This record gives sequence, C-alpha cells and structure tokens, in this order.
Amino acid sequence: MAEFTLEDIRNMDYIFRINLINSCSGFKSANLIGTKDNLGVTNVAVFSSVTHLGSNPGLLGFFLRPTTVIRNTYDNIKSSGKYTINHIYDDIIEDAHHTSAKYDSDISEFDVTNLEAEYKDNFWAPFVKDCPVQMAMSYVEEYPIKANNTILLIGQIDKIYVKDELLLKDGFIDLAKGKVATINGLDAYAVPELKTRLEYQRPKNVSTNNND
Repeated sequence: MAEFTLEDIRNMDYIFRINLINSCSGFKSANLIGTKDNLGVTNVAVFSSVTHLGSNPGLLGFFLRPTTVIRNTYDNIKSSGKYTINHIYDDIIEDAHHTSAKYDSDISEFDVTNLEAEYKDNFWAPFVKDCPVQMAMSYVEEYPIKANNTILLIGQIDKIYVKDELLLKDGFIDLAKGKVATINGLDAYAVPELKTRLEYQRPKNVSTNNND
C-alpha cells in the first residue's frame, strides 16, 4: 500500500495533496444549498460537507471555507436566517458541479445553468426544482474552527420534501432509488446502489470463563 507521513503531506505537490486529503475521508454527501440576498438575487452552490447532527430537533451542519473573501452562501444565510438543502441526483450532476465556479454576487447560478429555482410555502430561499429530497432550513448557530479558519454552520430542519416513491413506511428514504449522488474528493461523483438494510444490533451472548 502507498503510505504518506505528515512530512510527506506537507511537502507534496499542492494539487496532489488536495486531491489526496479530500478523497481519503471516503464518499461525502452531495448537496446544493440555495439562498437569496436582501435584494432578491438567488444563489445556489454545491457542498459536500452536510452532515447529520441530531434528530430531535432535526439538525444538520455544514462547513464553510474561510470568510476572508466574499462567501455568498454564508452572507445570505446570515442576513436572512434561511436556506435550503437539496440532494444532487444523476441528471443534474454537471450543472450542480458548475455552481462551484466563482461568480459575482449579482449573478445567480440558476441563470448560468439548467438548474431551476422553485419556491414552496412562502419560504424565503429557493429550492432546486426536481431534487428528490429538499429541506427548508433555519440558521441556529455557528462555530469557528481555529485550526484552519473554517466555520461549522448549524441549521434546523423546518420542513422536508421527499418524492413519494422514495419514502418507505418506516420513514427511511431510499436515496438509491432517487439516484442521489455522492462526491469522492473534489470532482468525482458516484451514484450508489442500495445493497441491504441491517437490523438494529444488540450485543451477542458471549460466555465468559471466570477460572482464575
């Protein structure tokens, strides 16, 4: 197996290092976060760091890069307190990935891709039309990560929209059936298949030998 020490990582080529470190953690969620500023200009951007933090209340977190430069997603969330999380699926992968391009704040990624904004129940921020899972989110709090100046932003799930055919009777969402994508590293997308669901696990009965 290839192996890399901390010194190797520090001294390696920049592109090799970011590809290595971004892919070594495994497959990540692939989501589009939709926001809107106070002037009504929409923004949608791809994120691979959305993660579950709790189910009651339903909390999701995601990481933002340092705000030393303009971050439209962060600024819009802080000004409105509202945003959406939309699962990327097979048919929109290329357009979703293009939202990582850096456009000026007055240009909406909805206008430069085939992605369509959709509004539901008078929610402030736009959803991405046809995404199999869409969530309306409210800002809760944030934590600065001192090690690299990133921010963990935490939001509460206000409402979930799930395509009917993906929702099972026990509440499980079959993401594979919706062809929901994952991200490997920075630029590789995969569409996983569901192999199996396993029951809740309890300890096995293990006999112990108490002979001294």
